[in-house]
Amino acid sequence: MKTIGEKFPSFTKEAVVSLEAGKEFKTLTNVDITGKWTVFFWWPMDFTFVCPTEIVSFNEHFEEFAKRDANVVGASIDSQFVHLAWRNNHPGLKGLKFPMLADTSKSLSEELGILEPVNKIAYRATFIIDPEGTIQHVSVNGLNVGRNVKEIIRILDALQTGELTPCDWVPGEATL
Repeated sequence: MKTIGEKFPSFTKEAVVSLEAGKEFKTLTNVDITGKWTVFFWWPMDFTFVCPTEIVSFNEHFEEFAKRDANVVGASIDSQFVHLAWRNNHPGLKGLKFPMLADTSKSLSEELGILEPVNKIAYRATFIIDPEGTIQHVSVNGLNVGRNVKEIIRILDALQTGELTPCDWVPGEATL
C-alpha cells in the first residue's frame, strides 16, 4: 500500500463534477490536485448503504476543507455513468461540491494498494496529500465501517501546522 512519504500516483480519470446537462463530466489528473492539500477518499461501490453516509458527510464539511485550502476528491471503481446515476437518484448526493472519480480500470486503486482481494473493490481508504503531491496521512477502514470526517479535518489541521501535535490535539491548542 502507498504510504506516508511516498508520492501519490499520477492518474488521468473521468469524474462526475456536476448534474448540469453537458457539464457532468471532466477529466481529472494528478496535476489538478497538485499545489494544494488534498483529501482523496475511496468508497467500495456506489448504490450501497454506508458509502452515501460518508459522501454526504464530506459534502456537509466541504467548506471546512475549503477554509484550509484543501481539495476533496471522492472515488470508487464504478464508472462516471454509475456515479451520475447514483447522484441523480440519491437525494443526499445531488448537491455534491467535489468530484466523484471513476477508477473503472482499477489501476489507481491497485497502484495505491487498496483493492480488497476477493471482490476487487476499493477499501474505505483516505489519503491526505500535501501540495507537493506527497502522501502525509493514510487510513483504511473495513468495508463495514464508515469514516469520521471531523477526525480527517483534525488530522489535516495538525499536518498543516507543520509542528508536533500531541494526542487529542485540536486547533487552538499549543503544539509541542
